[in-house]
Amino acid sequence: MSENNNSAPTIESTTIRSRDRDPILQSLQAGLVPRRGLQHIQVGRAHETKAITDDIDRIADGGSAVRFIIGEYGSGKTFFLNLMRTIALEKRLVTAHADLTPDRRLRSTSGHGRALYQQLARNLSTRATPDGGALRSIVERFIAEANREATTQDIPTEEIIRDRLHELSELVAGYAFTDVIALYWDGYQNNDDELQHAALRWLRGEYGTKTEARKELDTRVPIIDDSNWYEMTKLMARFVTLAGYEGLLVNLDEMVNLYKLSHGGARQSNYEKLLSIVNDGLQGQTVGLGFLFAGTPKFLTDSKRGLYSYEALKSRLSESTFASDELVDMSGPVIRLSSLTQEDMFVLLQKLRHVHAGGNPENYVVPDEALEAFMRHCNEQVGAAYFQTPRNTIKEFLGFLSILEQNPRVSWEELIGDIDIASDVGQTTQSEETESTGSDEEDDLANFEL
Repeated sequence: MSENNNSAPTIESTTIRSRDRDPILQSLQAGLVPRRGLQHIQVGRAHETKAITDDIDRIADGGSAVRFIIGEYGSGKTFFLNLMRTIALEKRLVTAHADLTPDRRLRSTSGHGRALYQQLARNLSTRATPDGGALRSIVERFIAEANREATTQDIPTEEIIRDRLHELSELVAGYAFTDVIALYWDGYQNNDDELQHAALRWLRGEYGTKTEARKELDTRVPIIDDSNWYEMTKLMARFVTLAGYEGLLVNLDEMVNLYKLSHGGARQSNYEKLLSIVNDGLQGQTVGLGFLFAGTPKFLTDSKRGLYSYEALKSRLSESTFASDELVDMSGPVIRLSSLTQEDMFVLLQKLRHVHAGGNPENYVVPDEALEAFMRHCNEQVGAAYFQTPRNTIKEFLGFLSILEQNPRVSWEELIGDIDIASDVGQTTQSEETESTGSDEEDDLANFEL
């Protein structure tokens, strides 16, 4: 381990405020990925990060991108998605994220597609509003710019709004989208909060029937439903660029929930929808829009239920035969998250210790020797899994630091032997092999328990 210590990069001694430190530690100790402060604990995966950063730059240039982030349970897929989301926000993109669940998927006849869109709309984020709920501010930024232009040219603001949104007319529901933005302006101008709220409800896909939408908006506009949620996402990507942002990045996690659908027809239907998204992204048919999908290896390569069971997706997602652990290929749509090395794990433990100390080395509760001893102990208990799928390792290490901080009379040498590390490997199989049971009257999809 002495080589790790010598090769480890210097960690900057910058103060980490409690409001940043505490959410990081609390999230990690609960086995969750922090929403902020990822830069404090990021290690390794330079090739993967550069590949997605290049995609983000292409989206900002008016292009499109689609990537599948593949890794075992606990390997850091969600962390990687959140890191890319943070980078996108810094580059002035709008982001949206959602987890697929039994009630949120790509295609359904029971409102599950609309539910996915609703979650994405609620989680719209900008650099100024990184925790979601940015839809109103995006709309008002567009409205404010249109109003300034109208004042300068001495013409009605609605005319400017419709002129600036004219390019959306080539897309499905483009005219309806324009009408709703114009209605929001009408409510904004007349201090009609109910009309503004109704317009935002439509943009978030919260109307279940056309009658309800017509009653509140007093106009005939189609509602967002299972059949058109993806088209609305493309509209939103174009709209945010017109509002002054660089594009839209959509992160969809827990794609394994499609793999777990027991009804073959429902699974194939969702894969068809996924294929249309993949085709648009690879062919550059969308403007300023990117998708990152996260899933497990079985979700991708299983020939019976995974994406490889759908021949069109298999042909587009098959990886280069030349790629290997030694030969990296980031040109295709699939990125397999490489396992962290022992050196990466040592640096990660250093960073976690640094965050725990609030960024002050004088507050470290253990020396580097304790990190080395901790890693040896983990290796003896679960082998290489402790750094390849490090979720439980991180949880136990932070618990280790917390106990030492609260009990200064206890030495790390006597405590370290009591640490019990559990491997995440078994949870992968359980998660992936759980199938749906029961039936759905409308689309024969099954409900299941996680």
